[in-house]
Amino acid sequence: MSLWSLLFDPENSIWVYRINAGSCNGCEIEITPLFTPRYDAERFGIKWVGTPRHADVVLVTGPVTAVAKESVMEVLSQVPDPHVVIAVGSCGVSGGVFRGSYALEGPLDNLYPVDLYVLGCPPKPEGILTALLEAKKILKAKRKGQYQEKPLVVDPAGMVMGR
Repeated sequence: MSLWSLLFDPENSIWVYRINAGSCNGCEIEITPLFTPRYDAERFGIKWVGTPRHADVVLVTGPVTAVAKESVMEVLSQVPDPHVVIAVGSCGVSGGVFRGSYALEGPLDNLYPVDLYVLGCPPKPEGILTALLEAKKILKAKRKGQYQEKPLVVDPAGMVMGR
């Protein structure tokens, strides 16, 4: 693969949309540094978008509350195929400290297929960035029809498990 295609090929770029499904904002605080000079996710071709209709990847934080369920499902239905869904944080993965609450409908994978899980409460930016880079690989495989329906798990330090 040439340097030009790595840097400028649209196939190597992903557009990310973020959904807060009832989180405490701990994950959002850790997502924000990805676009600061320290992590600079844009150098990998990762860009935020303001509408799910333009997204390749959806980051979902929070345990999916009863109030947020309908909105989350509506937003996920607007994302064009193929796309990658990432559950971020302990709440997004399992319900976290809110598990078993009367106010929850989730975790997310009970409602919608998830491709990547990012562990941690809150997860580190390194783990989220690793998940976004893995999402690029998954998206390429989905576009070629070669995706194995086995979700991957990224631990808080950024190590990928489940291959």
